[in-house]
Amino acid sequence: MIKRNMLYSTLILFLLLVGCASETSDADGLNSAVENNETRESNLEEKADEPKFETKSEQPVVDKSTDVSSENEENEESSITEGKALSAYSSAEIEYARVWLALGPNQEIDQLNVVHIPAGEPINPDDETSLSYPEDVIQLSGSRLVDGSIVYSGNGDGTVNVYRVPLRWDGEYPAGEEFYQEIIDTTELAYIDPGNDVEILELIERLNIQS
Repeated sequence: MIKRNMLYSTLILFLLLVGCASETSDADGLNSAVENNETRESNLEEKADEPKFETKSEQPVVDKSTDVSSENEENEESSITEGKALSAYSSAEIEYARVWLALGPNQEIDQLNVVHIPAGEPINPDDETSLSYPEDVIQLSGSRLVDGSIVYSGNGDGTVNVYRVPLRWDGEYPAGEEFYQEIIDTTELAYIDPGNDVEILELIERLNIQS
C-alpha cells in the first residue's frame, strides 16, 4: 500500500513537472513570435522612410529646331551658289538650254548644237520652190539624228514660236510654195519654263554654238 502511494505521488510530481515545462516552452515561443513580428514592423518602417529612386533613365531633350535651321541655311546657300553660277552665262546661252530642256525630244544628249538662221534664208535650202523664213530663227539639235531638233524664234516674254521644220528633209521635191507657206502659218506658240538651274547649267556646258 505504501509503495502504491509512493508510485502515485511520483507520477503526479512527474506530470506537474511536464506541465510546467510545456507552459514555459509555449511562453518562450509566444515571446519569440512577438519579438519577430516587432522586428518585421520595424524593418518595414525603416524602408518606408528611405528615399525612393526612379529606375527609369531620363532621356535628354534634343532641340531639333537647330538642325532644321541649319538645313534651311544650307539649302539657301546652295540656291545662291547655283544662281551665281547661272549668272556667269549670257541670256542667250541660258535661253538655248531652257528651250531644249522644255521642248527637246531627247534630254540625254552629248552636245547641244546651236545654229542662227537669219530672216530671208530658205526654209529648205535643197528645194528651189522653198519659201524663206520671215524672221530670224534658231535651230537647236543634238549630235545625232535621233536626238531631234527645234527651230524657233524668241518673243522676249518667255514664249517662243516653234516651226515644224525637220533636221533633215526627206520627200519629193520640189514641194511647192504652198507646202512651205503652211509651215509658216502653223507655227506654235510655246511657253518656256525657267527650269532647274542645275539642269540648265549641264546643258549650257554641252553647247556648241556654230553661228
